[in-house]
Amino acid sequence: MRGNIVQVSIGEGGLPKNAIAGGLIDFLGLEGDRHAHPEYHGGPRKAILLVASEILERLRERGYPLFYGALGENLTTRGIDIQSLKPGDRLRAGAGCLEITEPRQPCSLLDVYGLALKSEIFDPRVKAGDTASPYWGMSGLYAAVLEPGLVRAGDAIEVLAPVT
Repeated sequence: MRGNIVQVSIGEGGLPKNAIAGGLIDFLGLEGDRHAHPEYHGGPRKAILLVASEILERLRERGYPLFYGALGENLTTRGIDIQSLKPGDRLRAGAGCLEITEPRQPCSLLDVYGLALKSEIFDPRVKAGDTASPYWGMSGLYAAVLEPGLVRAGDAIEVLAPVT
Protein backbone atom coordinates (compact mmCIF):
# COMPACT_ATOMS: atom_id res chain seq x y z
CA MET A 1 0.00 0.00 0.00
CA ARG A 2 1.48 3.31 -1.08
CA GLY A 3 0.34 6.91 -0.87
CA ASN A 4 1.81 10.31 -0.19
CA ILE A 5 2.17 12.88 2.53
CA VAL A 6 0.01 15.87 1.70
CA GLN A 7 1.04 17.98 4.70
CA VAL A 8 3.71 18.00 7.40
CA SER A 9 2.64 19.95 10.50
CA ILE A 10 4.04 21.21 13.79
CA GLY A 11 2.64 23.31 16.59
CA GLU A 12 3.42 25.07 19.83
CA GLY A 13 1.13 22.71 21.77
CA GLY A 14 -2.58 22.21 21.37
CA LEU A 15 -4.52 22.55 18.15
CA PRO A 16 -4.21 23.13 15.28
CA LYS A 17 -0.78 22.29 13.95
CA ASN A 18 0.55 24.40 11.10
CA ALA A 19 2.00 23.33 7.77
CA ILE A 20 5.74 23.34 7.20
CA ALA A 21 7.59 22.35 4.03
CA GLY A 22 9.25 19.46 5.82
CA GLY A 23 11.39 18.47 8.75
CA LEU A 24 13.32 15.81 10.54
CA ILE A 25 11.43 13.04 12.27
CA ASP A 26 13.42 11.73 15.20
CA PHE A 27 12.77 9.26 18.01
CA LEU A 28 10.83 11.86 20.01
CA GLY A 29 8.87 13.37 17.13
CA LEU A 30 9.01 15.97 14.40
CA GLU A 31 11.65 18.64 14.91
CA GLY A 32 10.06 21.86 16.19
CA ASP A 33 6.80 20.23 17.30
CA ARG A 34 5.67 20.88 20.87
CA HIS A 35 3.07 19.23 23.12
CA ALA A 36 0.99 21.17 25.64
CA HIS A 37 0.42 17.97 27.63
CA PRO A 38 3.47 15.69 27.23
CA GLU A 39 1.98 13.28 29.76
CA TYR A 40 -0.60 12.37 27.06
CA HIS A 41 1.10 13.21 23.75
CA GLY A 42 4.56 12.70 22.35
CA GLY A 43 7.35 10.53 23.63
CA PRO A 44 8.92 7.56 21.88
CA ARG A 45 5.67 5.56 21.41
CA LYS A 46 3.62 8.60 20.31
CA ALA A 47 6.30 10.46 18.38
CA ILE A 48 4.27 11.04 15.20
CA LEU A 49 0.50 11.35 14.71
CA LEU A 50 -0.87 10.35 11.30
CA VAL A 51 -4.32 11.30 10.01
CA ALA A 52 -5.74 10.44 6.59
CA SER A 53 -6.89 13.32 4.39
CA GLU A 54 -9.72 11.09 3.21
CA ILE A 55 -11.10 10.93 6.76
CA LEU A 56 -10.82 14.70 7.16
CA GLU A 57 -12.70 15.16 3.89
CA ARG A 58 -15.51 12.78 4.99
CA LEU A 59 -15.84 14.67 8.25
CA ARG A 60 -15.95 18.01 6.39
CA GLU A 61 -18.80 16.61 4.28
CA ARG A 62 -20.62 15.97 7.58
CA GLY A 63 -20.24 19.65 8.47
CA TYR A 64 -17.14 19.72 10.67
CA PRO A 65 -14.85 22.72 9.93
CA LEU A 66 -11.69 20.62 9.60
CA PHE A 67 -8.54 21.19 7.61
CA TYR A 68 -5.11 19.57 7.38
CA GLY A 69 -3.46 19.91 10.79
CA ALA A 70 -6.77 20.54 12.59
CA LEU A 71 -6.68 17.26 14.52
CA GLY A 72 -3.12 17.90 15.65
CA GLU A 73 -1.53 15.48 13.22
CA ASN A 74 2.09 15.69 12.15
CA LEU A 75 1.56 13.85 8.87
CA THR A 76 -1.59 14.15 6.81
CA THR A 77 -1.64 11.24 4.36
CA ARG A 78 -3.45 10.38 1.15
CA GLY A 79 -3.74 7.05 -0.57
CA ILE A 80 -3.02 4.65 2.28
CA ASP A 81 -5.88 3.08 4.17
CA ILE A 82 -5.14 4.31 7.69
CA GLN A 83 -8.08 2.30 9.01
CA SER A 84 -6.45 -0.96 7.90
CA LEU A 85 -3.20 -0.26 9.78
CA LYS A 86 -2.56 -2.13 13.02
CA PRO A 87 -0.07 -1.74 15.85
CA GLY A 88 3.23 -3.15 14.65
CA ASP A 89 2.73 -2.17 10.99
CA ARG A 90 5.79 -0.42 9.62
CA LEU A 91 5.80 2.43 7.16
CA ARG A 92 8.38 4.34 5.18
CA ALA A 93 7.53 8.05 5.43
CA GLY A 94 9.91 10.13 3.37
CA ALA A 95 13.38 9.08 4.54
CA GLY A 96 12.16 7.87 7.95
CA CYS A 97 10.70 4.59 9.13
CA LEU A 98 7.70 4.44 11.49
CA GLU A 99 5.88 1.75 13.42
CA ILE A 100 2.20 2.13 14.30
CA THR A 101 1.77 1.91 18.09
CA GLU A 102 -1.78 2.92 19.07
CA PRO A 103 -4.83 4.98 18.15
CA ARG A 104 -5.04 8.57 19.28
CA GLN A 105 -7.62 9.09 22.02
CA PRO A 106 -9.42 12.37 21.29
CA CYS A 107 -9.48 15.03 23.99
CA SER A 108 -11.75 17.97 24.75
CA LEU A 109 -9.64 20.31 22.59
CA LEU A 110 -11.44 18.82 19.58
CA ASP A 111 -14.75 20.24 20.88
CA VAL A 112 -13.89 23.50 19.09
CA TYR A 113 -14.82 21.70 15.84
CA GLY A 114 -18.12 20.35 17.18
CA LEU A 115 -19.18 18.60 20.35
CA ALA A 116 -20.18 15.43 18.48
CA LEU A 117 -16.88 15.05 16.63
CA LYS A 118 -15.24 12.79 19.21
CA SER A 119 -18.14 10.31 19.03
CA GLU A 120 -17.79 10.17 15.22
CA ILE A 121 -14.09 9.28 15.29
CA PHE A 122 -13.62 7.14 18.40
CA ASP A 123 -15.57 4.54 20.36
CA PRO A 124 -15.05 2.14 23.29
CA ARG A 125 -13.95 -0.60 20.89
CA VAL A 126 -11.09 1.56 19.61
CA LYS A 127 -10.14 2.42 23.19
CA ALA A 128 -9.96 -1.34 23.88
CA GLY A 129 -7.67 -1.83 20.87
CA ASP A 130 -10.25 -3.45 18.58
CA THR A 131 -8.92 -2.87 15.06
CA ALA A 132 -12.23 -4.16 13.62
CA SER A 133 -14.13 -1.14 14.96
CA PRO A 134 -15.48 1.03 12.12
CA TYR A 135 -13.95 3.99 14.00
CA TRP A 136 -10.43 2.50 14.10
CA GLY A 137 -7.90 5.05 12.82
CA MET A 138 -10.41 7.86 12.32
CA SER A 139 -8.97 9.90 15.21
CA GLY A 140 -5.43 9.27 13.96
CA LEU A 141 -2.75 6.71 14.71
CA TYR A 142 0.40 7.27 16.71
CA ALA A 143 3.71 5.91 15.49
CA ALA A 144 7.15 5.35 16.96
CA VAL A 145 10.15 6.39 14.87
CA LEU A 146 12.37 3.40 14.06
CA GLU A 147 14.70 5.30 11.71
CA PRO A 148 14.99 9.10 11.80
CA GLY A 149 14.84 10.91 8.49
CA LEU A 150 13.61 13.92 6.59
CA VAL A 151 9.97 14.08 5.58
CA ARG A 152 8.34 16.61 3.24
CA ALA A 153 4.93 17.27 1.77
CA GLY A 154 4.75 15.25 -1.43
CA ASP A 155 6.96 12.43 -0.15
CA ALA A 156 5.80 8.86 -0.50
CA ILE A 157 4.42 6.94 2.45
CA GLU A 158 4.12 3.18 2.14
CA VAL A 159 3.44 0.18 4.28
CA LEU A 160 6.59 -1.95 4.54
CA ALA A 161 5.66 -4.77 6.84
CA PRO A 162 2.03 -5.21 7.78
CA VAL A 163 1.28 -7.27 10.85
CA THR A 164 -0.47 -10.51 9.90
